[in-house]
Amino acid sequence: MTEPVVSLRGVRADLGSRPVLRGIDLTVHRGEVVALLGANGSGKSTAVRSVIGQVQTGAGEIELFGTDRRRFRDWHRVGYVPQRTTAASGVPATVTEVVLSGRLSRARFGVLRKADHAAVRKALELVGMADRAKDSVDALSGGQHQRVLIARALVSEPELLIMDEPMAGVDLASQEVLAHTLREQVSEGTTVLLVLHELGPLEPLIDRAVVLRDGCVVHDGPPPKAVGQHALPGHDHVHPHAPAGTEPIRTGLLS
Repeated sequence: MTEPVVSLRGVRADLGSRPVLRGIDLTVHRGEVVALLGANGSGKSTAVRSVIGQVQTGAGEIELFGTDRRRFRDWHRVGYVPQRTTAASGVPATVTEVVLSGRLSRARFGVLRKADHAAVRKALELVGMADRAKDSVDALSGGQHQRVLIARALVSEPELLIMDEPMAGVDLASQEVLAHTLREQVSEGTTVLLVLHELGPLEPLIDRAVVLRDGCVVHDGPPPKAVGQHALPGHDHVHPHAPAGTEPIRTGLLS
């Protein structure tokens, strides 16, 4: 097994007085594509946001590339694509300006050079948005906006790509572009952790699925659909570390 890129051990997080993560363990190794699955409110987005420090955890340990997240400083190694609904809208910026902001973590003393601008052009080409480089992001469709957010994450040439519901509310044409872009990144060895409500066109890329329910890991292994092909109908799988009383997951179902 290759070295861990992301490691969560016993991570707990609350939203107000409500427990959202109940001591989850999750490891993503270099080169893996891991999908976090589960129903709304299961803790998927909270888990990935805790990895990048957007959510304060109450207990447990999180490491990135073997370094405690609180001491981690090499953020250019991490690309993050938020849910489109949580991304800023109405911002008076062009497509190029938004993507360029993702390159600042690699810029020396905040000065952008020729290589940085070349990286922006490459990222826009990867997501099929090079022809909209000078357009305002406000003039884009939902699918195009999502492509720009992915280009912003890719422009720093990250080793780890974290994506939160990248296909949500995206038209079919953009889904195909995004799936192709992700295949390109995976072929180059990028490690990917993504939140999905369903596997969809990304299913062939997924090495491992981690299913959350009520803030607990209830499955960690092949995607549930694949598990169901080799299990008796109705057979229940419970993660060995799930707390007592946790509902089992029925194979083939995500919620």
